[in-house]
Amino acid sequence: MTTRSTAIVVPHTAVPALPAAGRIAVIAPAGPAALDTEQALLWMRTRGYSLKIYPGVLEKDGYLAGSDEVRLNDLHQAFSDPTIDAILCLRGGYGSPRLLDRIDYELLRRHAKPFVGYSDITALHLAISRYAGFVTFHGPMLNADLLGGKQAPTEASLFSLLRGQLTAGSRLAHPVAYPLTTLEPGIAQGRLLGGNLSMIAATMGTPFEIDADGIILFIEDINEPLYRIDRLLTHLRLAGKLSRLRGVLVGDVAGVERDALARLLKQTFAPFAIPVLAGWRSGHCDPNLSLPMGALVTLDAGGKSLVLEQDVVLRR
Repeated sequence: MTTRSTAIVVPHTAVPALPAAGRIAVIAPAGPAALDTEQALLWMRTRGYSLKIYPGVLEKDGYLAGSDEVRLNDLHQAFSDPTIDAILCLRGGYGSPRLLDRIDYELLRRHAKPFVGYSDITALHLAISRYAGFVTFHGPMLNADLLGGKQAPTEASLFSLLRGQLTAGSRLAHPVAYPLTTLEPGIAQGRLLGGNLSMIAATMGTPFEIDADGIILFIEDINEPLYRIDRLLTHLRLAGKLSRLRGVLVGDVAGVERDALARLLKQTFAPFAIPVLAGWRSGHCDPNLSLPMGALVTLDAGGKSLVLEQDVVLRR
């Protein structure tokens, strides 16, 4: 017998909107990547923004972008700097979890601002959600996404959220060229939270594991065969997380055959009688649409829509 969460869902705090001519920080909390700084500066300049590149972006420590100390300091400095209006991660890879127990979450809460990334950055989304309580953005990163020439919806989705063009009551746009699939019909309201499935599972048993009470769970992944996706979902089920959900939004699961994935997802979530919508173009895909983590949303799986129930940024 399953137990549906009856927790009162408290939306996370909205963050200040990215202003016109704002200043954006780029940090590398996880892995390294070669960055063409001139290209990056020009890309931002043509969109009306300036860019501050933090030291770890230009460093490489094996599979990490700089030492833990450098990457942690960059994160703290980017949040505390009053001239920075938003923070964009360079790339994923690995490294974010190494920082979780050393982050000053009170500092982040006092200087809350848009924070954007995905993949390994999921660890930071989960930790900020639990310990700082403000909206963050599962969205494109600088190197592979914005400078990588991904389709126009990637950029449009990000900046429409950060600039405050989407407010409470807005339906998040999804390209008609990429049809969505209703796996379990229904309508549910809750905080949207999640990200990379492998990273969600990796934080289980730690103080930074996902708080699943009353949420709309978002999941995506890449380079994981079907049996591993099964294992990850089973891990969450056995940990009691799936019985607490109000709905599920499935992003891109790259490398897995679509029909086989749909069968697994139906098997996994059908016992919980919650709405499940699949095929949302967020994650390791093109386009890579942005999603507000921690924000109150309504998922209509049958109607194939996701609607904001709160402002996620506050226009200045």
